[in-house]
Amino acid sequence: MTGDLSSSAIHALLADGTTVRVRAVEPEDRDQLHRLYARMSPENLRMRFFAVSPRSAALAADHACTPSGPGHRALAAELQGRIIGLAEYDACDERGSAELAVAVADGQHHRGVGTLLVEHLASAARADGITLFLADALSENAEVLRLFSDLGLRVTRRTDGPETRCTIALDQDDAYLRAVEKRGRTADLASMEPLFRPRSVAVVGAGRRPGSVGRAVLRHLRTSGFTGRLFAVNPHAHALLGVPSYPAVAALPFPPDLVVVATPATAVPTVAEEAGEAGVHAMVVLSAGLDPVQAQALLTACRTHGIRLVGPNCLGVANTDPALRMDATFAAGHPRPGTAGIGVQSGGVGIALLEGLARLGVGVSTFASLGDKYDVSGNDMLQWWENDGTTDLALLHLESFGNPRAFSRTARRVTRRMPLLTVDAGRTDAGRRAAASHSAAAATGTLTRQALFIQAGITATRSVGELLEAAALFHAQPLPAGTRVAVVTNAGGAGVLAADACVEAGLVLPALTSDLVGDLLAVLPDGAAVGNPVDVTAAVAEDELGACLDRLTAHRGVDAVVVALVPTAVAAATGDDLVRAVTRGPAARRSPVALVRLEQDASVRLLPAAEGGEIPSYAQPHAAARALAHAARRTAWLARPPGTRRTPEGIDPPRARAVADQWLTGHPDGGWPGPRTCAELLGCYGIPQSPWAWAETEDDAVRAAEHLGGSDGRVVLKAHWPGLVHKSEQHAVRLDLLGEAQVRSAYQDLRTRFEGLMTGVVVQPLAERGTELLAGIVQDQVFGPLIIFGLGGTATEVFADRAARLAPLTDLDVHDLIASPRCAPLLFGASGADPVDLDGLEQLLHRLSGMAENVPQLAEADLNPVLATPGGLTVLDARLRLLPPRPHDPYLRRLR
Repeated sequence: MTGDLSSSAIHALLADGTTVRVRAVEPEDRDQLHRLYARMSPENLRMRFFAVSPRSAALAADHACTPSGPGHRALAAELQGRIIGLAEYDACDERGSAELAVAVADGQHHRGVGTLLVEHLASAARADGITLFLADALSENAEVLRLFSDLGLRVTRRTDGPETRCTIALDQDDAYLRAVEKRGRTADLASMEPLFRPRSVAVVGAGRRPGSVGRAVLRHLRTSGFTGRLFAVNPHAHALLGVPSYPAVAALPFPPDLVVVATPATAVPTVAEEAGEAGVHAMVVLSAGLDPVQAQALLTACRTHGIRLVGPNCLGVANTDPALRMDATFAAGHPRPGTAGIGVQSGGVGIALLEGLARLGVGVSTFASLGDKYDVSGNDMLQWWENDGTTDLALLHLESFGNPRAFSRTARRVTRRMPLLTVDAGRTDAGRRAAASHSAAAATGTLTRQALFIQAGITATRSVGELLEAAALFHAQPLPAGTRVAVVTNAGGAGVLAADACVEAGLVLPALTSDLVGDLLAVLPDGAAVGNPVDVTAAVAEDELGACLDRLTAHRGVDAVVVALVPTAVAAATGDDLVRAVTRGPAARRSPVALVRLEQDASVRLLPAAEGGEIPSYAQPHAAARALAHAARRTAWLARPPGTRRTPEGIDPPRARAVADQWLTGHPDGGWPGPRTCAELLGCYGIPQSPWAWAETEDDAVRAAEHLGGSDGRVVLKAHWPGLVHKSEQHAVRLDLLGEAQVRSAYQDLRTRFEGLMTGVVVQPLAERGTELLAGIVQDQVFGPLIIFGLGGTATEVFADRAARLAPLTDLDVHDLIASPRCAPLLFGASGADPVDLDGLEQLLHRLSGMAENVPQLAEADLNPVLATPGGLTVLDARLRLLPPRPHDPYLRRLR
């Protein structure tokens, strides 16, 4: 919560899962704050004020109500309208430091109230330029000293007699973010218990009509064998499907843990308020079609009463734990118990995944259809699966991301423990519009989403079918050690198709080593071709094929095996079952095996193996190859270290922010600064720029050309006016000018063509030959700063050869950015040419990453072209866009 605290309020979770409202203290809170202190025990007052002093408590309450400003902030934690905690700071005379004070109501200790408030206060302080909190405590006050030390911030202590002075550095480093995440995870899991492990469930809106959604959910809960107490809420029935029914939630014999709502949209807010007043802690709203007023009323009721909400407009939730057996959905059938977690926004996609996994025989641990995602999100699901002790494979289908930077950090942690598969939905403008139309999803560019998936280690597929194909392999087979694949076939044509599919998926078909060739020839029939593919011929017997696979999967030069089989009369006549040869012994095989049967009706099946486990069987070779490629990429991601962030030398973030603020003072709506401001901002980050001069007259241009022309005297003139973005498209650039006459002629031409627009020209020396690149920053409205890199110059839009990563960049992210575009071979020295200055290129991207993170006013940066040569890098042209900053802390704990 940063920016205007006086008008901001958020909801967040305490350590026990309770929802509180965090907001700025207002003058009207004076009486509540007086009561907060008046109800404290003498011992707690002594700990807070170093003496039992009602006068001090009253003055403290009055001071907290002082109007907020950069020198004073006070935040309150409010539980159902009652203030239970207070944290405030007052700026000190020493610049950048402030005195911190915390108070928590009696009876509310050990729930994380003070820690949550200090986290939010620290975020506000950072936005105000505060870098240190100073706090005094009695040395015997172990609780508050532990609060400070457990924040995850750097704390130093100085003890002087009975008092201890704590200095708390507010740097938001990785250690602090990990501490915040851990606290958030604890709170989140506690709040989700009533949702996914309820001891009692009530279905509101279960009707007498057989086709009603509520009745279908009630039937599912009964037939799934739910082990808890089950109720229906219907004012017109005493029992439904053998389940006792009550006229309202308030009439139930006790508050259920979970309420499932399937009423018309108009009734949903009333049900939510009634459930909250009764003490319900979790709710699934299946109802669709809520208008904005109803939606806000639903969310307000859930936040006020601390209800975790799934939906609205969803399919429901399920937990197949045998001790619970809860299926609160209206899907066609019950999911079988298993270890795959499913989280989707679209109910239709949820049904497709449930049915697809059921066909494969893959069981489900937890299922959640998130619908319009007012509250419970993909991030919540990841944390649940990470800690439920059951899930080992996660499938997500999300059309929007509420807090993608927090999601990214959670996903990076979770994907170290289990595969996380998703469908990259909304890859086109039409797809993004469709997603936004039914799930309020923010439109997000393909590059941005792909950056998130790559950096977080998420396996992104392009369809539900591909997702299931990959899930089958991840579920049944070990990960390949690398990308080297051996193709085995009993029909040459099938082998060719499989080989093509593997190479097109990014896999490699290596030549087999001589020792392996000899081993294969020894077990295969005469006429077998032992290359890669290995053609075992139609005459191969079951035992021969099995022995071939045993040798291939055991060899260190092979990471995976694709077996492409077609049914033959030869095998039928001899009674050999070649499929059985594939499935006979996976327990002894080191490398994964994928079977391809072109005659198979289903796109993918899981075949039981003789020694336990399963073998995935695909109808098409490209499906098997894609799945193996996804698995190989996961292997590579798991093998990578996390990467390290680098802070480049010679940068000056405070000065950069001051330059941006100064320009915005004269341009409060933001825009594109002129060359001087752009150059000054780049200079704050040590980004190398081509020499330049500003000229507002023809004579100025001539003098600048004489000064900048260099050894051959050739220069470039670039017209400029406020708002000019694409100079080349406007033909506002004149190149290769030599001598006074050409410079004057070029200037006159630009002035004539852009009469009334042009405010001057930028004069630069003509650049040497090199590779033209693009490097830039885009502040995505949802994902935060994105660093873009690729081919530059006038071909930028034509070839669209670029990659992107979310800031902040690690050293590995920078390497990936440089290596990912198609133009990468030019940078590394293709065809015997010298490589460009790769160290300088890495430095440039690290500097851009720092600039994106540290200058919140920077909305966009476009460095194009960046000239790369073996001798160095030079930015030839730069455009920056500044906007008034809207401070936002993406890692601050808050509910959606």
